[in-house]
Amino acid sequence: MTKIFAITNQKGGVGKTTTAVNLAASLSASGSRVLLVDLDPQGNATMGCGVNKRELKKSVYHLLLGLETISTIKKYSANGKFDILPANRDLAGAEVELVDESGREIRLKTALTEIIQDYDFILIDCPPALNLLAVNALTAADAVMIPMQCEYYALEGVSDLVNTVKKIRGNFNPRLEIEGLLRTMFDPRSTLAQQVSEQLKSHFGNKVYDTVIPRNIRLAEAPSYGQPALMYDPGSKGAQAYLALAQEVLTRRV
Repeated sequence: MTKIFAITNQKGGVGKTTTAVNLAASLSASGSRVLLVDLDPQGNATMGCGVNKRELKKSVYHLLLGLETISTIKKYSANGKFDILPANRDLAGAEVELVDESGREIRLKTALTEIIQDYDFILIDCPPALNLLAVNALTAADAVMIPMQCEYYALEGVSDLVNTVKKIRGNFNPRLEIEGLLRTMFDPRSTLAQQVSEQLKSHFGNKVYDTVIPRNIRLAEAPSYGQPALMYDPGSKGAQAYLALAQEVLTRRV
């Protein structure tokens, strides 16, 4: 059965897109059929897997407005070995254009129903804000993955996101659950990081993934080459961490 993840955090700069691209590549390397949906107008996930957002004629924007279907906008990432629904700045206009449309919150969910059986995992890279695009992602998803840094304001941000998930569950998607919290950009030498990590585990228990994504220069460099870390430097600590996360995701799914 297909599992749809919304990879989200209302705070930017926490490794959300890095997680989306590298988890997609790692799940694919583990033999899963993967679709990545770039739902962020910045289009970073699109570029990060080797698709040029500046050359797109059709994108997720056209899908949400009902102008195109998934089959006409879907691209294949040869670098990541998964399919992607790409995005660029056009997507920013979708929110304004959909504001008076009926069923605007379920546009993505409706579109995905046509191809859901073609994939084992669908990963949605969400924008770093609670807007109509994020609502579409959370309405379409089965589960939420929350990448986060172990820093001072992290717990407060997660608390806000948990409340958002509860609202989406109550209004649009009763099956939505928080699958897990992923500690990213982790520096084990930091006392604060260790303290926040322990607080997370104390508060959320087994919702916190065992896998920890370290601060790693290869993870930071890979997007500039349009490659997941698994292709850019498969032996790097970052690439290996996302392979471990993929295995944890697969184990939880069983």
